Amino acid sequence: MRSHRLHTALTEFIDSAAIRLQAVIDAGAEVPFELGSRGRRRGATPLYCYRALTAAFIAEHEGELERVQGHDEAVALLADFDGLDRYLASTGAHMRPGGERRAAKAALGALLADVFDEQTDFEIRPARLQAALQRLERSESAGTGVTLLATLHGLTIASDELTLTKGLVIAHPGALKGLPDDAGTVGGGEDHLIVLLAVPDDLSSTADGDSDDPLTQGRRLLNDLLRALRLFGDGRVALGELAWARVGDGAFNPVALGAGGRPHGMLVVTVEQEDELRAFCNLVSRRAPVDNELAWALRRFELGCGRENPYEALSDHLLALRALLEPEGPSSGLLAGRLAALCATPEQRVALTERVVGAVALERAFIAGSSMKRARGQALCSELADHLRALLRDVICGHLGPDLPALADRLLIAQEDPDADEWSEQTPASEPVPA
Repeated sequence: MRSHRLHTALTEFIDSAAIRLQAVIDAGAEVPFELGSRGRRRGATPLYCYRALTAAFIAEHEGELERVQGHDEAVALLADFDGLDRYLASTGAHMRPGGERRAAKAALGALLADVFDEQTDFEIRPARLQAALQRLERSESAGTGVTLLATLHGLTIASDELTLTKGLVIAHPGALKGLPDDAGTVGGGEDHLIVLLAVPDDLSSTADGDSDDPLTQGRRLLNDLLRALRLFGDGRVALGELAWARVGDGAFNPVALGAGGRPHGMLVVTVEQEDELRAFCNLVSRRAPVDNELAWALRRFELGCGRENPYEALSDHLLALRALLEPEGPSSGLLAGRLAALCATPEQRVALTERVVGAVALERAFIAGSSMKRARGQALCSELADHLRALLRDVICGHLGPDLPALADRLLIAQEDPDADEWSEQTPASEPVPA
């Protein structure tokens, strides 16, 4: 390690920590276990094994380890370590609020977990100790940033793999080599795709100049991809809750992405649609709103996509539509007519208006705890989601102007007097509009 002082401090602390933790074991404590499985072949019988949860045991005794001799010196030196954020990302952690000292304490815990990984005792094995310290050292010189690997559900592609932009690839699990074992069997072997994202060091800052660690930036980019896929088609795409991260050419380590919702339907991307999807993802990343009504509605759309209950999603989507189309408030009763004006042809507007009114009544009934007629109710929920998605997509892409209430009112006036406005032939937002 470049810093002899850091190397010495870490080695001495690990020696002392091992003595303290072994004393806890000798006093009757036990390292917990979990039942895991190995094997990636779809349809194959999994091989089950017990794994010692050493990292959890170390974290449980963090308070005792803070009193071990050498702890404060090791934390202080790690806080000044240039590869701190990259090391945390490689171990599945990230820079949390609280400053460098808190991050250094997390790194020290991760280093201990690496040295004693899956051991039920705390005997130091010199080879493992040196390997763990070398992984920490490589983080200082790693210049390729972080690679994130996640799973996508509710999406399929015709090609084996699809490159969306530099450093971002979607692929079938069989098309990629070197995946973590769990990545091929996640979800019990259900069909899913892999998204591989490389986050270089020079992307680890936000537009306002604030610095983010590469793992945080990677999570943001994955969410941007998920948003674009949900706007692109009618499949309710979801990210898996578990992802994997590595620094440089190091090993992949699991990281939690959080709940991504369940997929509904399947978004199919044909070979002919690949260029369209690339262009669309790029456009959404550049034009997605940040701090206006459209941004708020887009967020409600995404929250609805993550709901398991379709009636809870309906409330999210109706809130988004009200923000876009009914600035006067729900008491105005203008939502249904305006949505029909934008999303249906003149001949179909009355029918769509009635269905939107029915969706609003359905929301009220759900809030009141009434029993739901599932088939009809879920169809209305799905239809409202489709119309909202179409409006958001078309405004972001520039096919519709941002002032949707004014546009809808002009269309309604034009319907009463076809000669009054040129917008009488406006393409409904629910129909595909060429990019």
